[in-house]
Amino acid sequence: MGKEQKRAKFVFFSYMWMTLGAFLAALSIRAFLYPNHLIDGGIVGISLILGRLTNDAFISIFIILLNLPFVYLAFRHIRKNFVIQMTYATILFAIFLGILDTDKIHYAGDSIEIIALGGAILGIGAGLIIRSGGCLDGSEILGIIVNKRTGFTVGQVVLVFNIFVFGLYGLLFFDWHIAVKSLLTYIVAFKMIDLVIVGLEELKAVQIISQKSTKVAEAIMERLGLGLTITLGKGGFSKDEREILNVVVERLDLSDLKELILNEDPAAFISVTNIYEVQYGRKSGLSRYKKHKRNISLF
Repeated sequence: MGKEQKRAKFVFFSYMWMTLGAFLAALSIRAFLYPNHLIDGGIVGISLILGRLTNDAFISIFIILLNLPFVYLAFRHIRKNFVIQMTYATILFAIFLGILDTDKIHYAGDSIEIIALGGAILGIGAGLIIRSGGCLDGSEILGIIVNKRTGFTVGQVVLVFNIFVFGLYGLLFFDWHIAVKSLLTYIVAFKMIDLVIVGLEELKAVQIISQKSTKVAEAIMERLGLGLTITLGKGGFSKDEREILNVVVERLDLSDLKELILNEDPAAFISVTNIYEVQYGRKSGLSRYKKHKRNISLF
């Protein structure tokens, strides 16, 4: 298969997953959130508030209109391809919202069921869209732009924006119970987005600095079956040259790894960071990860 065919296949599946994600997100809104007076965060949340104040038939229009300024901002400050994908996902989401009939698919369960199921389906839908390179909500665009110009993270900006949305909902309808339930639904959705994007098998990058690096490296490879990469480093203060061990490990194996390191060298320095994605080529040593997930090295 040539590069052109691979590219076409990748684009096809990206838009297919975005289509499914837009449908699931709209299904969650129509079946779980809106009929139970719950809202999502961001621009979707504001659109649901306006829909409740006016007519729910206008929700799709509100979503498109309110996202237009953020599409322009994305065009100015983010890659153009992202604008196309965001526009596609947003329009499709709005279309599905207009097609789905709340009266026919309304889920009448207790609060826990509605929050859990509605949030999970919404999170899966939004996660599929984000993983495919798109976006449903302009508040994320705002977060990216603010992050570039200030020290605030995207998550912090979106959180503040959503606190404002949920607070506005409580003030307008004098129902803080529903506002809190909406916040809980958003938390469930946010966690599901993480699971869809990152996956269940969370990976960690571990950096080890030890005076017994050879002994520690041998123990890691022999006892845990983990691959590793050795790089040379130099202390900024001591000027001593040491070997630095770099290991990629699944979260479930992290505890065993730290215990083994400290048993070999109680004075070892261990740094752990999250990894959201691992890419590897056919000729790379990382390709072994498919066959044996525990054996990952950079070279």
